[in-house]
Amino acid sequence: MEILRDLMNFLDSSVTMFHAINECEKVLQNCGYIYLPENEKWNIRAGKYYTKRNSSSLIAFDIANGDYHFQISAAHSDSPTFKLKDRPIIESNGYLKLNVEAYGGMIDATWLDKPLTLAGRVMVDTGCGIETRLLYIDKDLLIIPNVPIHFNREINKGFAFNNQVDMLPVFSAGNLSEADFDKMLAKELGVKPEAILAKDLYLVNRQKATVIGYDNELISSGRLDDLECVYTSLLGFIEAMNNDHINVFAVFDNEEVGSVTKQGAMSTFLVSTLNRINKALGKSDEDYYRAIAKSMLISCDNAHAIHPNHPELFDVKNRPVLNKGIAIKESANQKYTTDAFSRAVLKKILDKNNIPYQTFANRSDIIGGSTLGNLSNTAVSMNAVDIGLPQLAMHSAYETAGAKDVEYAIEALRAFFETNIDIKDDKVSLEV
Repeated sequence: MEILRDLMNFLDSSVTMFHAINECEKVLQNCGYIYLPENEKWNIRAGKYYTKRNSSSLIAFDIANGDYHFQISAAHSDSPTFKLKDRPIIESNGYLKLNVEAYGGMIDATWLDKPLTLAGRVMVDTGCGIETRLLYIDKDLLIIPNVPIHFNREINKGFAFNNQVDMLPVFSAGNLSEADFDKMLAKELGVKPEAILAKDLYLVNRQKATVIGYDNELISSGRLDDLECVYTSLLGFIEAMNNDHINVFAVFDNEEVGSVTKQGAMSTFLVSTLNRINKALGKSDEDYYRAIAKSMLISCDNAHAIHPNHPELFDVKNRPVLNKGIAIKESANQKYTTDAFSRAVLKKILDKNNIPYQTFANRSDIIGGSTLGNLSNTAVSMNAVDIGLPQLAMHSAYETAGAKDVEYAIEALRAFFETNIDIKDDKVSLEV
C-alpha cells in the first residue's frame, strides 16, 4: 500500500506532461542528480545527471565506470485530453464555453458529466524577460454536459460525438464575462492579466487516483497510460545499483500525437544527449558507435489487459491479465520493437530474479496501436523490447490497472538496470 499511495500521489500531481516532468525532477534532485541545461556546456564524469527539453521531456543518466554502453528505459509524459485554443471563450445562449480540441485519441464519452479543471504552463512577462509558470487550478471549474436522453434517444445505441459541438466545457452559466477568464488565470499565477503572453493549457479530470476492491486488487486513475510506466521505471532507475555501464531514464512528450516534435521520441533529444555524454567523457565517434551497438532499450508503455466483458477482442493465447506481471509486447508489423533477441534477454533477466511476466499480441484480425520504442529507434537504433503494465479502459478519462503489477514493474526495471548486458554480435552475457 505504501508504493500505491506514492504512485497515487504522483498521478494526482502529474496533471499534465509539464507537471509530470516536474515531479520526476523533484525525485531526481532528492536522489542527488545534477541538472544539466541543454544550452550550457556539460562537464561530467562518473555520476548522476539529468537534462530536460520543453519542460515536458526529460532524460536522466547514471554513469558508472566499467563497460561502456547504455541501458535505457523510455516512457511518455502525455495522455489523451483536450487542449485549450489561444482564444478560448465562446459565448452561446447565455453560457460561456471553452474552445478546446482533442489531443490524442481519447474515449470521448468518459469526459462528460464530471468535474474538470485546467492545467498546463503559462508564459508570463516578468518585466525582466519571459518566464514559464506551471498552472493547476485546484477547483471543480468546468463540466461537459450530456444532451438529455429525451433529445437523443439513440445515444445508448451508439453515438458519434462531434468535438466542436459536443465536447466544449461550460465555464460560466451567465455570471462571468470573457475578460474574467484571463483575470482568473492571472489571479492563480499572481500576475496581472496583461502579463500573460501565451499558454499551453489542458482539461484535467478531477477524479483522484484510488485503490478499488474489497481486497485492494485494482488501482484507478486518470493518465495511467503512461504515467504508471513513468513512475515504475523512475523507481527502478533510482533504486538500481549500477557499477558497470550507463543507465538512462527517458521520458518523452507527444507520444499520443505521433512523437514528431522537438521533444518527442523521434526528435534529436535522445541521440544528442547520448552524443554529448560520449564527448564529455572524452570518447571518440568510434567509441560511440560501438557503445550503441552494445546498448539496449526498454520501451515502457501500458498494455491491454483482457477485458472482463469482451474476451473475444483479444488473442487466444497472448492476453495479459491483471496482477500477474508486466506484459512483453510483440507485433509482426513492427508496431513494437520486441524480437526474439530482445525477448530472450529480458526473459533471462526476469527469470533470474523470479519476476513474473506475460505476453501481449493483438488478435491477427485487429490492428493495434504503436508506441515510442520503434519511433526513438529511427533516431538512435539499438536492440529494444516493448513492455507495459496490463490495464483496462486505455485512453479513458479514468483507467484501471492491477495493484500488484506496480511492484512487479519496479522490480523488473530495477533488475534490468542492475544487470550488465554485455552484447557481442549475436551473443549476450548477463552479469549483476
